[in-house]
Amino acid sequence: MNDATLGAAGTAVPHAAAGAAAPRQSQFRLIAACSIGNALEMYDFTVYSFFAILIGKLFFPSDSAYGSLLLAVATFGIGFVMRPLGGFVIGNYADRHGRKAAMTLTIGLMVAGTLCLALAPTYAAAGLFGPLMIVAGRLLQGFSLGGEIGASTAMLMEAGGVQGRGFRISWQLGSQGIAALLGALTAAILYGALPPDALESWGWRLPFFLGLAIAPVGLYIRRHLDETHVPEARAASPLGTLFREHGGLVVKGILTIIGGTVGTYLVVYFMPTYMIRELHLPASLSLLAGCVTGVVCLAASLLSGWLADRLPRRKPLVVCAMLFTLVALYPSFWLMTRYPSVPLALGLSAMLAASLYIGATPMLLVLMEALPAKVRASGLSVIYAIGVTVFGGSCQFVVTWLLARTHNPLAPAFYMMACGLITLLAILSIRERRTD
Repeated sequence: MNDATLGAAGTAVPHAAAGAAAPRQSQFRLIAACSIGNALEMYDFTVYSFFAILIGKLFFPSDSAYGSLLLAVATFGIGFVMRPLGGFVIGNYADRHGRKAAMTLTIGLMVAGTLCLALAPTYAAAGLFGPLMIVAGRLLQGFSLGGEIGASTAMLMEAGGVQGRGFRISWQLGSQGIAALLGALTAAILYGALPPDALESWGWRLPFFLGLAIAPVGLYIRRHLDETHVPEARAASPLGTLFREHGGLVVKGILTIIGGTVGTYLVVYFMPTYMIRELHLPASLSLLAGCVTGVVCLAASLLSGWLADRLPRRKPLVVCAMLFTLVALYPSFWLMTRYPSVPLALGLSAMLAASLYIGATPMLLVLMEALPAKVRASGLSVIYAIGVTVFGGSCQFVVTWLLARTHNPLAPAFYMMACGLITLLAILSIRERRTD
């Protein structure tokens, strides 16, 4: 490691020494603390999507049911707009004041956002105040998540030796699978157990209160973690240093995550809608697809972390995973459209999701190891927030527009193949390091 920090007595010590206490922490506590924020956001994402029709009806009255749903979905998408700002502000804060401080801040903001969603009065009860609370909740959640990924992933990477980095970071992505599974199961239980009037009156709020019940546990654990990064005294702004010294890497990093981001939002989130509307499969498939995807994402993330720790280089695993995805996309969509059935659609979707997540953990490692510790949280926060906002946030809109414009059910595959090719070229251009 080349960078140094100042110890308590003012003497220079390596960054590794700053995190020397971290390996003694409980691995379970570390992983739970660092992944719970990302998991909570993914849980809220899943729950909101399953109750979007009800939320649209209650908070965004319109002349048509489609208009209410569109407003509800658009409101959820507003959260993406705040991610870059959160990435800039909180990422910079994490590099200037430490990972622990930033992670405590992000989960506090996330709780406030979820509380807005859970307590918002309906349009019938409070007029515009209700929809405004929904919007405020999504803005807070988007802002917090923009900085969450950089700070928490940096701590997972730094809290231990090089050999175990893959396993630790894989839980950041694996927690998304757990959260998606829990969100789908919660929605399935509520839809099955409650009558429609109870679900509309109060039942849809229960999943958000469940998330609120989990969040204080994460906040408590985070407050008792050992810091892994002590910033340099009187150092320049991490954000300014990032763009001045590593601007090219930031651009390459954004291009690197395009394929995985578009693939995730297409295969994991848009695919149930695609199966129902384009393949005319039963509507109950959406809940089943959420459960299957959650399990696959968890298993593939942990497997990729295990592989990343044992392979001499990480980049070949990323390249191979993306190449497999590109080769498998067209045949998968062709088979689904030619022989539409629930088992085939779920099996092919699971295969594509697995290939995407197999490459995700080593890709994160390549990016994190390429960034010096002093700008690591800022760098990943900015890369992730911009990439997800621009390409993830627009994915479903672009794919829907392509389907309507071309009337070709294979259009989503072509779009994702184009994005995957960009990612492939970008990852090849990044120099792989295994130090720091």
